[in-house]
Amino acid sequence: MTMLKPLAFLILIVCTTFVVTQCRTIQPNDANLIQQTCKKTPNYALCIQYLNSDPKAPSADVTGLALIMVNVMKNKANIAINKIHQLIGKSPPDQKATLNSCASKYNAIVVADIPSAIEALQKGNPKFAEQGANDAANEANSCENGFSGKSPLTAENNAMYDVSVITSAIVRLLL
Repeated sequence: MTMLKPLAFLILIVCTTFVVTQCRTIQPNDANLIQQTCKKTPNYALCIQYLNSDPKAPSADVTGLALIMVNVMKNKANIAINKIHQLIGKSPPDQKATLNSCASKYNAIVVADIPSAIEALQKGNPKFAEQGANDAANEANSCENGFSGKSPLTAENNAMYDVSVITSAIVRLLL
């Protein structure tokens, strides 16, 4: 009976050590990848915010992080499109043309830039994903500039621009 207590104690120590060492190698490295990746983007805090809000991020590699950001781009573009459609119905005639132009730009982001970025990342060709993210940033800037300083879409355009340049920077790490 006295022989079992030291043996049980030894087994407990070995099991605890195993669990602790396994947890230590998984958790910090995942958080570290997100932090190290975001440090290489133009907006560290926003990058961290977007990636930490996705439950897949801690287990993702850099390609996975880029895909998460492309999905954020898609969400931001859809938010902008919805707002544009709301504004078109109640805006003065001189703004309708600019809003329609913005709708076209955001449609290009959703229909062309985002699908091409996703496909490029999935096929291991990040150059085209970077181009899609850069195009989205340019479309958002172009929409904003079309209003000559009186844009009702400034928040949406800035959000789209920010997420696109972060995405582009992450994709660039894969080149």
